[in-house]
Amino acid sequence: MTLQQLRWRCRRGTKELDLVLGRFVEEGGFEQLDASGQAAFYDLLEQEDHLLQEWLIFGSDPTEGELARIVERIRQSMYKS
Repeated sequence: MTLQQLRWRCRRGTKELDLVLGRFVEEGGFEQLDASGQAAFYDLLEQEDHLLQEWLIFGSDPTEGELARIVERIRQSMYKS
């Protein structure tokens, strides 16, 4: 998947998710991931928006280990600036 396609996939049904996921990709967070981290990010993008909001905005944790790791990585990037 190209970077442009990835940016498009980060567009969601809410502005908040667009900002969180888009910023992670734009600021190089995705490119810093290893192959398993990138695969987990792709899996994350397959999840429904209400789950992404729970995990990324409201602080709930996914039950699957790989998803939990990528969610934590994105959360850390949200507070880095």
